[in-house]
Amino acid sequence: MMASPAPRLHLSDSQRADWVQLIRSDNVGPRTFRGLLNRYGSAAAALEALPGLAGSVGRSVRIATRDDVLREMEAAARRAISFICLGEPEYPAALRAIDAPPPVLAVRGNIKTLSRTMVAMVGARNASAAGLVLAERLSRGIAETGSVIVSGLARGIDLRAHQCTLKTGTIAVLAGGHNRIYPEDHAGLVEQILEEGAVISEMPLEWEPRGRDFPRRNRIVSGLSLAVVVIEAALNSGSLITARFANEQGREVFVVPGSPLDPRCEGSNNLLRQGATLCTRAEDVTSALAPLAGPPQPDLFRESRDDYDSATEPLWDEANLFDQAHAPQTDPRQEMDEPGGLAMVSADAASRITELLGPSPVSLDDLSRLSGVPMAALRPVLIELEIEGRLLRHGVNLVSLVL
Repeated sequence: MMASPAPRLHLSDSQRADWVQLIRSDNVGPRTFRGLLNRYGSAAAALEALPGLAGSVGRSVRIATRDDVLREMEAAARRAISFICLGEPEYPAALRAIDAPPPVLAVRGNIKTLSRTMVAMVGARNASAAGLVLAERLSRGIAETGSVIVSGLARGIDLRAHQCTLKTGTIAVLAGGHNRIYPEDHAGLVEQILEEGAVISEMPLEWEPRGRDFPRRNRIVSGLSLAVVVIEAALNSGSLITARFANEQGREVFVVPGSPLDPRCEGSNNLLRQGATLCTRAEDVTSALAPLAGPPQPDLFRESRDDYDSATEPLWDEANLFDQAHAPQTDPRQEMDEPGGLAMVSADAASRITELLGPSPVSLDDLSRLSGVPMAALRPVLIELEIEGRLLRHGVNLVSLVL
């Protein structure tokens, strides 16, 4: 099936600064951003209306100052970092098609790499020797067919996948800003990646990565790619979250089977039981990608406000400025600072959800209804349980508790 023509957006320097200023404002995440552009038609108009709109629903929104934004953009220019906005020709087509794509990407390196077919490779940070060998063989084999390997710059599988595809081009997605590489000892690798590939981030340049920023990064890793390859994912691995995002985004999930005696493979082997595609060689991936012409291309900013729904995205503290009855209530003190952590709801709500879960799969809709916890608050609890290795997912909408 042929993809529909990509939308073409051409922003002036001032308009680009408007976009950066709007997304850098507090409580404005991808969904709020899209809702504001739907309503007001431009980022400049949204910035002008934002204080009054927030006040009308009893919310406060701190708008990023223009001076701060211009300083960030000037600092980015000195490091040859470009800001690419959603809808511009350089914006990756596959990422544009996901739910809540980043409105602005800060890209350093070879921007042309973003137009190529991409395959994500993720896995254990404490990977085994066998896992690293497989990462090397698979990443090189996939890259030889012209695809770009995408990963998250973490230790272990991510590191090996990047290292093996430096000459063919690889893309690293950062959890923090470009000036806050995590882990710090991969700063040298970043410089090597830039020679043929690219490094991207949706965060401000000086942003130190926090808990929720790693799942945010993971959704971009999968969103950029037509397929995700998982090697050695433990039950408490962030790679499982990447695989879940991939599944929700309609991507093909490939999994390398591992020893049932190795805890590093428990999560990935579970993915195989849940229907992921077995992968033992690069051809398993490349042959599946061959018939794909590209992802469906949705309208960027649909006219109807009904399209705006913050209930399905737990990774941002977003102000619902269009429906006071459903405005999310957040507390910055609830945020966890360790990698992999997410904003948490009240202990009482988390307890009710956990008590309702058992070894038998239950749908998310039923769990939300029976617990009285809205979906926006339910999803962060489930992700916490998944990170702790206490939750199993059965397809997209069913979950059970590991007893």
